Amino acid sequence: MIKSKINTVEAIMVVLIISLTPSILSLPKNLIDTTRSSILINIIYVTIIAVAIAILIYKLLKNFSSSDIIDVSEYLGGKYFKSIIGTIFIIYFLVSSSWFLRNFCECLKIVYYPMTSVVFIIFAFIITTCLSSKLGFSTAAKVNIIVLPLLIFSVLFIFFANIRNFSFENIFPILGEGVFNTFVTGLGNLGAFTGIVILYFLPPFLKRPEDMKKITITTTIIAGIYLLFCVSIILFMFRFLLNVDEVMPLYYTTRYIEFGDFFQRLESFFLFIWILVIASFITINIRLSMEIMKKITNIQNVNSLVYSFGLIIFAISIFPKDYAVSKFLESTIYSYWTFGVSFALGIGILILANFKKRRSNHLPKQKEVLETND
Repeated sequence: MIKSKINTVEAIMVVLIISLTPSILSLPKNLIDTTRSSILINIIYVTIIAVAIAILIYKLLKNFSSSDIIDVSEYLGGKYFKSIIGTIFIIYFLVSSSWFLRNFCECLKIVYYPMTSVVFIIFAFIITTCLSSKLGFSTAAKVNIIVLPLLIFSVLFIFFANIRNFSFENIFPILGEGVFNTFVTGLGNLGAFTGIVILYFLPPFLKRPEDMKKITITTTIIAGIYLLFCVSIILFMFRFLLNVDEVMPLYYTTRYIEFGDFFQRLESFFLFIWILVIASFITINIRLSMEIMKKITNIQNVNSLVYSFGLIIFAISIFPKDYAVSKFLESTIYSYWTFGVSFALGIGILILANFKKRRSNHLPKQKEVLETND
């Protein structure tokens, strides 16, 4: 039983911080690489599909009251199956935190600390997020009420401040490399919405579980609109950037923002906001991992696990030799892993569990009919 629960606004902020954080790094460029100039149409297209998937997740979870995917897994396959699924999701959250942390720290090193080992920058993040994780999930959710609007503001500000630098002809040809590439190959961009994985775990945390549908639809639509702004900035400003491997394309665009002689080089302001976002993202992931561990092991006090999870994130973060290796692993392994866990595994478990529940509800009725006939 979750002791500290969150309200609807806090829940929306938590889902969005998980969904939108990847945009800080190379996600916008990766999306554009897939569909080129048709990216705006593609984002609208995959957003509609993502909304449909999110609603499907809501409807499948609705049949299990305030249970999350771990509870549903126990119903479907027992305690051992619950432990396996819980472990997979813990690995998912910890690896996600590690990958984003490593890539973000690589950017910090390149921009501000070229003589400092990336290990020390990562370690500073680990200490900070471990301490904040001990405050509890509800506290982390409340912090997002401040952090998430700052993230959205930063992207909107970058967009409108750079309009004069936009080349709107970059949108042509509108269908990019063709219909097939936009609507079939472009389905891979659905990976931008893997942050909806947190919907599987949200019901037990809600003060008002009946608002789950509102949270589901609202967060997915906001994420789609937000992504439209992100990819628009990159597409309209840097057509040549499509062939350049930038660590943080959005950061690169902030260098072009100027307001007279007194407001120039504002990138430090945006980087500070994104540091808060990354820290909040990792904190939420650690807290979710702790709650999952509590369910699969029945540990009463999971705060002792904070530093263990922090060390795991640290170890995974420093595993790649350099950014090139980290980028390769992300594009060849991590992207498929996240897609599989977020969509295939979670939805598969929910469908099977709903089938089992419907079948078990029919059996008593069939038995009652047979007894009546006798």
